[in-house]
Amino acid sequence: MGRPARPGAPPGPPAGGGAQAERDSPGPAGTTAVTADLTDRAALAEAVAGSDAVVHLLLADGGWRAAETEPEAERVNVGVMRDLLDVLRPAAGDGTPPLVVYAGAASQVGVPPREPLDGSEPDHPETAYDRQKLTAEHLLLKATAEGRARGISLRLPTVFGEGAAPGTGDRGVVSAMVRRALTGLPLTMWHDGTVRRDLVHVSDVAAAFAAALDHPDALVGGHWLIGAGRGDALGDVFRLIARTVSDHTGRQPVAVESVEPPAHTPVTDFRSVTIDSSPFRAVTGWHPRTSLPEGLRRTVTALAGQESETR
Repeated sequence: MGRPARPGAPPGPPAGGGAQAERDSPGPAGTTAVTADLTDRAALAEAVAGSDAVVHLLLADGGWRAAETEPEAERVNVGVMRDLLDVLRPAAGDGTPPLVVYAGAASQVGVPPREPLDGSEPDHPETAYDRQKLTAEHLLLKATAEGRARGISLRLPTVFGEGAAPGTGDRGVVSAMVRRALTGLPLTMWHDGTVRRDLVHVSDVAAAFAAALDHPDALVGGHWLIGAGRGDALGDVFRLIARTVSDHTGRQPVAVESVEPPAHTPVTDFRSVTIDSSPFRAVTGWHPRTSLPEGLRRTVTALAGQESETR
């Protein structure tokens, strides 16, 4: 693969980062880290110039809830995709459109109409974030139909795990609860704990993107659901977090409590989600390898280390 650019979203500016391979050669590619504000169209064009593959991994500061109240979130969640498709050009001497693998969200479907989801359901997004994610996905698939890109959307489940880069951290529910447990606070749920989520460790999600890059022809032009297929009850997950933190710290496990939800809570927070990713698995051979207990142990160890470094 020649010069793949993989924009990312580090903490700080709304969006930035990237990695480019130095030359087209077999085997593992050498890489050069490139930091850029990807909301700057010129910087984005320079970051992906000559790329034959782009992995689109962006999230506005403030996470998914920011889309409800912060207009600039749409610039990251939708605008960067629009600009990317405008500035991408085939590499010199190659008329093949660039491959773009996009990190979508399983929640784009809206209130789950059934369990498990398999990707064939109609989309009725409930939140501003999911509407923005769906808009970006539509832009990519439209460009694919027009021959301007080769787009693949991987709709992700509830991803959790330790950050790979210094200073980065997962802002999802699992890491939020691990941080609470490490500081001795109770873990709070907005329901009775029976609501289920399809939890996949970040290392397995990274492997799914690698699998998509290795099997593009059968995937281009569609969206594909990524999931473990378990449907873990959040009450059980939170109690496992409490025990895992207890094992790490030697303190008693913190309590797990049900509390009243805030008024702004979307209806999707109270609906269970499990995912059937067999279509993607059949094409790529991918499957998650990290068990929930092992993933939580790794997450606790990483976040506990971060806590000790800030003291």
